[in-house]
Order: sequence, then C-alpha cells, then structure tokens
Amino acid sequence: MYVAPQFSVFMVNKPGVLARALTEFAKVRVNIVAITMMDSAEHGVMRVVFEEPAKAREVLTRLNMPYNETEVLCVNLANKSGALAVVAEKLAKGHVNISYAYCTAGARGGRTTGVLKVSDVKKAMKLLEGHNKESRETPTVRPQKATRA
Repeated sequence: MYVAPQFSVFMVNKPGVLARALTEFAKVRVNIVAITMMDSAEHGVMRVVFEEPAKAREVLTRLNMPYNETEVLCVNLANKSGALAVVAEKLAKGHVNISYAYCTAGARGGRTTGVLKVSDVKKAMKLLEGHNKESRETPTVRPQKATRA
C-alpha cells in the first residue's frame, strides 16, 4: 500500500488524442500503473497513476495537455472476488469515504492494484495496516467449470 499522485488529464474528445498521449508515454518508457477514462460530449478525462510521475509531467507539459494531480491510495489486492469489498468495508467501518475507485490487473504476483480516492489518506492507511498480509493468507477459491454430461 502506498500513496501516489494521480493525474487527471483533460483531453478533447476526438479520435487519436488518447493514442497520441499513450504513444508519447511509451516513447519515454513511462509505465502506467492504473488508468481509467471518462467522457462527456466535449472532453474526456484520463485518470492515471504512473510509475514515474516526473517523466509523466514532462510529457504532459510537452503535449500541452491540461492536468491536475491529487493523492490517491494504491492498495495491493488479491485478484479474486471480494478483495476490494474487504478494503471498502474496513474503510467504511473507520468512517473513511471512498469518492471513487478503479483497479488494474497485472500487479506483481498476479495480484491487482486498487486505486482509491479517499477522504483521509493517513486514516485509511492506518485502517488498512496489515491488509496485504491478511489477504495473502486467505486462499483463492475458484469454482470448477461445469461440464456437460
């Protein structure tokens, strides 16, 4: 679990704008930890967490793409049903609001990273202390596929 800057990048909603930005990040080898896109009729908003925020700032400035930054909580989760629900329940019991959340597959060890915009980052981190240890001890149970007789 760690706190990271999340970039909210404002883009014109037309073909090629997202592709251009992603290509520029790739050219300078800026890895994306997690990404989500939202749109309206006029513009799109890309929320993204990068491994190297300083390089990402340089690319966005060079592309003249307006953005702002906010702190988000990145939580390592087991890639199984209910993993994010456990985190949400702990935060709810501690009276920490989650404004929004998104996840990505592909974190280390086949796990996933949950990105949460919370009302109180320090309190959330305290409430989730030891979460990664607990989630590793819980076995992943997957239902068997049904077979036709």
